Amino acid sequence: MVKELTPPERVLMGPGPSDVHPRVLKAMSTPLLGHLDPAFLELMNETMGLLREVYQTDNQLTIPMSGTGSAGMETLFVNLVEPGDKVIVGVNGLFGMRMADVAGRCGATVIEVRAPWGEIIPASAIEEALKENTDTKLVAVVHAETSTGVRQPLAEISKIVHNYDALFVCDMVTSLGGCPTDIDANKVDAAYSGTQKCLSAPPGLAPVTMSSRAVDVIMNRKTKVQSWYLDLSMIQGYWGDERSYHHTAPITMVYSIRESLRMIVDEGVENVFNRHKLYGEALHNGLEAMGLSLLVDKEYRLHQLTSVCIPDGVDDVAVRKRLLEKYGLEIGGGLGELKGKVWRIGLMGYNAQQNRVSLALAALEDVLQEQGFKFQPGAALAAANQTLKTKSYV
Repeated sequence: MVKELTPPERVLMGPGPSDVHPRVLKAMSTPLLGHLDPAFLELMNETMGLLREVYQTDNQLTIPMSGTGSAGMETLFVNLVEPGDKVIVGVNGLFGMRMADVAGRCGATVIEVRAPWGEIIPASAIEEALKENTDTKLVAVVHAETSTGVRQPLAEISKIVHNYDALFVCDMVTSLGGCPTDIDANKVDAAYSGTQKCLSAPPGLAPVTMSSRAVDVIMNRKTKVQSWYLDLSMIQGYWGDERSYHHTAPITMVYSIRESLRMIVDEGVENVFNRHKLYGEALHNGLEAMGLSLLVDKEYRLHQLTSVCIPDGVDDVAVRKRLLEKYGLEIGGGLGELKGKVWRIGLMGYNAQQNRVSLALAALEDVLQEQGFKFQPGAALAAANQTLKTKSYV
């Protein structure tokens, strides 16, 4: 006989998934509606409106796709790219690499603009690539690189991209709900995200938004979209005025994202951004007071996801295992080039609060002491508390 499901209690402060807000869990226990029920269609309308507000856009085609954030990535590329198109991708971490891979699978000629992991993609490098490839259809960058904790500035690159009449595409999986995305202000033509980061919902939906320019590209394709499941020319018929059946929507996941977006809008979108900034700075200051180095320069550092350089002589896996065993606390290890070199600590959505900052710093201090790492005990919490005393997010 299979035993009852009783997973251990965890505090999820890695790169995702993050802890789900209790109100979202409650919403997910609501009885199902049919995916064409008039009551559910109204919930869909509310969800799209809330998503536009959090994405900071008026784009009509702003919907949650069925699937995780990676499905959002594929959605944008399979709909916008046709075989033979030139695509420029900024690669400064794992998820830039994935975008380049997906674009190549769509038959694109991919030009990679690379920067070291932990640094931004210079706008000048994008411009140079466009000068050499003036017939480029699309330029893609990662706004918040989950593998490094880098926040990529968008405004200057967007201006350059549009000077060459290309589409500007962004990975916003870790930025949506955690820092300003400014889709319209930055003239981002298409973006995708996920629910399991700063939205404090489970993984399972991929919010995407497309400008009218991007929609025109989709509607004037010469070839069919290679993915039937992710074909926006059909899916927007379900989410739009037609309400035509495409596939059965994940009803419970729509409940979850609606509630998560509703909480963000109720708190105030700018207040949510400022909350992430405040507690992110407190965590950063605490980690540095402990004698730890952070991977990313302060100017381009995410507040919702922090990469911490692992000190010499400290065992990466042993520390993470001990945090899990002793405190039920999950933090992430490094990926790709940074494997074994950094820890990634998330303060996303529901976790962007003081008790999570205090737990992470106190637990890490305890476990690092067990590893023999030398620092001033108590300095981390003192630095974090000082930050919280002198600043506010409202």
